[in-house]
Amino acid sequence: MKHHKILIYQIFTRLFGNRSYNCVENGTLAENGCGKMSFFDDSVLRRIKKLGVTHVWYTGVIRHASKTDYSAFGIPCQHPAIVKGRAGSPYAIVDYYDIDPDLADDVDRRMEEFEALLQRSHKAGLKVIIDFVPNHVARQYKSVKKPDGVKDFGETDDVNKGFYPDNNFYYCPNESFAPYFDLKGEADDSYSEYPAKATGNDHFDNHPGINDWYETVKLNYGIDYCDAGGRSYHFAPVPDTWHKMRDILSFWAAKGVDGFRCDMAEMVPSEFWYWCIGKIKTDYPDIVFIGEVYNPSLYRSYLGSGFDYLYDKVGMYDCLCRVIRGESAASDITYQWQAVDDIKEHMLYFLENHDELRLASDFLSGNAYKALPAVVVSALLYNNPFMLYAGQEFGERGMDKEGFSGLDGRTTIFDYWTVASLYNGYVNRRKLTSDEKCLEKAYSAILNIAKNEKAVSEGMFFDLMYVNPKSDIFDSHRQYAFLRKADNEVLLVVVNFSDSDVTCGVNIPRHAFDYMQMAEKSVNATDLLTGNTVMLPLKADSAVELNIPAYGARIYKFLV
Repeated sequence: MKHHKILIYQIFTRLFGNRSYNCVENGTLAENGCGKMSFFDDSVLRRIKKLGVTHVWYTGVIRHASKTDYSAFGIPCQHPAIVKGRAGSPYAIVDYYDIDPDLADDVDRRMEEFEALLQRSHKAGLKVIIDFVPNHVARQYKSVKKPDGVKDFGETDDVNKGFYPDNNFYYCPNESFAPYFDLKGEADDSYSEYPAKATGNDHFDNHPGINDWYETVKLNYGIDYCDAGGRSYHFAPVPDTWHKMRDILSFWAAKGVDGFRCDMAEMVPSEFWYWCIGKIKTDYPDIVFIGEVYNPSLYRSYLGSGFDYLYDKVGMYDCLCRVIRGESAASDITYQWQAVDDIKEHMLYFLENHDELRLASDFLSGNAYKALPAVVVSALLYNNPFMLYAGQEFGERGMDKEGFSGLDGRTTIFDYWTVASLYNGYVNRRKLTSDEKCLEKAYSAILNIAKNEKAVSEGMFFDLMYVNPKSDIFDSHRQYAFLRKADNEVLLVVVNFSDSDVTCGVNIPRHAFDYMQMAEKSVNATDLLTGNTVMLPLKADSAVELNIPAYGARIYKFLV
């Protein structure tokens, strides 16, 4: 069976299809507008597919806390003091069974609009991932769309106990919610909560600070975090929260969702994931679970619990950012894949997402082209998944001061806004600059190589850096080289992180010829990025001379 490489396009749904271009700082929905699910028509989805991706991750589709009033549609209002930004964080869920009304043309038919989006995406040949936020909910969680017979979170809790195995929340009995800052709402009195619930980032008293996830409440999976100064685990009988979460995942899987990106998965016990993912995959064997896990010491535990893929953030992502900035040697990339060699097919590579700096921001590289060698490495190094964030392919800089988000080199997840590069890329392409078009073309070429070349999706891998130390003919600080091979097709990939064109010599050791069963001979090699063909003399332990453009790559394909 052919193995398909997973290439994910993360779409911040609220921002992506916004046809308004007002961009008022702290603007309301009426002022700044909002992207809709209907924006993703057949032509938009075809363009996304043509970029070379296999999956779309529609971020922020489940209903979350917002300052926009939808009470006329039977949707409870949220107290503005516990909503970050006007649009609110998509990670402060208020109803796991509902679709965010901001994204709908007809609010009353928002679930039908989502189901239609799912069908259109599948028809375009794209699989769909959505967020699953298991660790915390919005402070005023209240489901208005839960199926018959489903009890709400906290509905049956004993609020007089700080911890109880079958409670959904943790409480501070006999204490009011009293954060270390003023929680007054707009033209409203202060928010009150009694007894106070524990805050989402494992803050178990009643007074979180401004930098805590104060707008969220921690969910209880049967761990007593404050048991005589230690922790105790109460997983049998199975806690109520486990059952509720399994039912939520089954609800979305039954609609045809192809995968879940699980927010802050490591803050939820691996025992729950083992129990839950096993049950979901029994009914939906092809569904994919992606975990946001940052602690490398936990990787194998969470993979053992059923996750298909985990973020490679503190390893490969952080390393590539340092290499882009010239702070680390390109040869350090080798160490990163070696550190997870036994599980590397399960590591999700990325260079941008909604949490991280935009590559082209002034806080990272200031130039989207500087990151292209890292894109080639991330997409082609191995057969594991690669993810990009919508706008990355146009060099989105994230240098807007949108409101709650502020000028931080990131694209806001809290505000109503229009992302300039996406507006130009998908609403008014005439406004795209030649640089943006060129970058989009480069991304599309790299992604389609990753998708279509068998050597990438299921081939062997050989790192060439150990025989190419820093020398007169090769700069291991700024160049990186490796081989991929499937059947009789070989790719020689060499990238250049430097700001000038280079001519370098890449040694291919005898071990590579033996391991990959290659004959020593001259081959006609085609650069998959340019279509140009050259003759490469392949001889064990001798250098192949290559010219590589600044911030560029050569991806030579040849037959052996």
